[in-house]
Amino acid sequence: MSVTAEKTVRELALENTTATRVFEKLGIDYCCGGNKSLEEACRTANLNMDQVLDSLEMAEQSAHAAQIDRNWQAEPLADLIAHIKNTHHKYTREEIARLEPLFDKVCSVHGKNHPELLQIRETFRGLAEELTTHLMKEEMVLFPYVVRMEEAAIEKEPTVPAPFGTVQNPISMMEHEHDSAGNALRAMRATSNSYSAPADACVSYQTLYQALAAFETDLHQHIHLENNILFPHAVEMEKVNATSPAVL
Repeated sequence: MSVTAEKTVRELALENTTATRVFEKLGIDYCCGGNKSLEEACRTANLNMDQVLDSLEMAEQSAHAAQIDRNWQAEPLADLIAHIKNTHHKYTREEIARLEPLFDKVCSVHGKNHPELLQIRETFRGLAEELTTHLMKEEMVLFPYVVRMEEAAIEKEPTVPAPFGTVQNPISMMEHEHDSAGNALRAMRATSNSYSAPADACVSYQTLYQALAAFETDLHQHIHLENNILFPHAVEMEKVNATSPAVL
């Protein structure tokens, strides 16, 4: 995205979803006032133009940096867990907080002509509630145990017995909840016609659909890292620890 003062707020919002997050945080109207140039919008909102440009550039750079791939198959589980928490869990919580009021705004304007929006909002609310509890269980129960288990393996010490019997028990629960989240994502995509905004959609409506598509992509990557890398490695590590003799 090429950020210039001459571009309209609408153009910037449509070019990159990171811009909409900056605009919302700073109180810049990119929907009804979207035809204003960025310079004019900053003037209206009493914002320093250079600071806004810096914020837009930093948001874009951060988004790009987050996309840099690492070979998580070869990384310590503690590092993978930190990445999941600091990247995907953080993103999920921030987007839930951002999208819920955006849903309300779009539904209040377009809900009458597009009742599917109300259905999508209801599905998203259920998903958001499930994910909020899901993330907390991972961070408070499963992740700390996996980190301790890996530390014990590195130090060649016995693992402290898990309060849940085996690590496979919470993992099975997390995988079941991942399946439920996947069903919700598929339902929202089907109801929204693969997030294709209708001809009468305003910028907020388009932004909502873009954000939901991005939310889906991030959650898919998030679940992949857990189901296909973290969980199998944790199960295997528990088996190896159980069969390894303790070093006295």
